[in-house]
Amino acid sequence: MKATKKIAAIFLMTLVILGSCGCGKQNLVLKNATTEEIKLNSESTEVKTLRDSDVVGKDTNSKLEAIQSILDKNFYFEEDEQAKQDGLIKGYMEGLDDPYSVYYTKEEYDEFMENTEGEYVGVGVQVSQAADTKIITVVKVFDGPAKEAGIESEDVITKVDGEDISDQDIDTVVDKIRGVEGTEVTITVYRSSDGKDHEFTMKRQKVENPTVEYKMLSDNIGYISVSSFYEVTAQQFIAAVGELNVQGMEGLIVDLRDNGGGLLDIAVEMLDFMLPEGKIVYTEDKDGNVIDSYNSTDEQQFTKPLVVLVNGYSASASEIFAGAIKDYGIGILVGTNTYGKGIVQRMFPLEDGSAVKVTIAKYFTPKGNDIHKIGIKPDVEVEFDSQAYKDSKGETDNQLDAAIDEINKKLGRSVSKEESNPDTNASEIEKTEEEASEAAE
Repeated sequence: MKATKKIAAIFLMTLVILGSCGCGKQNLVLKNATTEEIKLNSESTEVKTLRDSDVVGKDTNSKLEAIQSILDKNFYFEEDEQAKQDGLIKGYMEGLDDPYSVYYTKEEYDEFMENTEGEYVGVGVQVSQAADTKIITVVKVFDGPAKEAGIESEDVITKVDGEDISDQDIDTVVDKIRGVEGTEVTITVYRSSDGKDHEFTMKRQKVENPTVEYKMLSDNIGYISVSSFYEVTAQQFIAAVGELNVQGMEGLIVDLRDNGGGLLDIAVEMLDFMLPEGKIVYTEDKDGNVIDSYNSTDEQQFTKPLVVLVNGYSASASEIFAGAIKDYGIGILVGTNTYGKGIVQRMFPLEDGSAVKVTIAKYFTPKGNDIHKIGIKPDVEVEFDSQAYKDSKGETDNQLDAAIDEINKKLGRSVSKEESNPDTNASEIEKTEEEASEAAE
């Protein structure tokens, strides 16, 4: 589990490929912030050759017209005019050299918004991409077509529908995997455990992303895994804490490993539930001006022993959560250095239903730490033993064992590896928001 991941996210923001692929994109999006409606003039919605303007320079426009002349005379296949126009805009945004500032067609934007609500059309895997090699790896498989077909975590995606994707960006690959419900997609993966390529053909379907799962470990240690920060996540998280409290929880482990991020508002809501009164996170624009500052109230605070599990896939909103917990000193971070995505994007919807997502600010932890391209160093560093995890079929997790040890130390107990093994199964959140509030109290 290397720290040099792009985890694209959900903006997710790890956006989230979920559905087609998963929540692997690293994004932190101000989805609910007031966005500027950019009006398109009456002619801009028509498909036509771009004309000379302040945006498209004379030389560029002449080159485009020359290329179109070549296409008119020589291109063998039928042209899709709208696809060409969309491609021009995508290329314009790519010229910013910022992987998080992108253009979404209407269909892509609709899918993006759908993902943040915790449901999407895809195959049900979460993926991430190594920044140096561009290798796209499956980090989690949810209930759905991918699990039924036999795709496993740590599989490396090499082809989609027979096309080599080794040099493609994670967003592009995710778009290829996603599609219309009921249609088929073929994914080829390389599996290091047997050194072979495997091909899986699946029908896309609506997949629910279980963003929160929880269970009670031995010795009344609660465990909550958060896979991404979606609209439903805060409610699920608070409900899980409440239910574990009812069960007699004495300490809590929050697992943010492989969580590529999500919605800023959701991370803030969860931290407000956990922190004492004070600053949670703040953002600054390119001139150093504070844009927004988010604070917790004194209405609720988690006071029991707390450990947050992180790794190189923990990005964006996960780092806001982990950074705040560390700065306030109310919990211990265990694992490996986080990804280091300390910038914020905002969605700007356009009049025709499309949108652009633009990096607008950098965020800082409560103590003013800039973690962009740096990440957050855990208090207790533990490299994940993937081989032991594989050999035990998921029963041996040395990072989780280390987290359990830290909770037991806080509770004044002796550390015993035998006692730290989980003995219960994960349980899906089924409580309503009202039940969760009552339980939390």
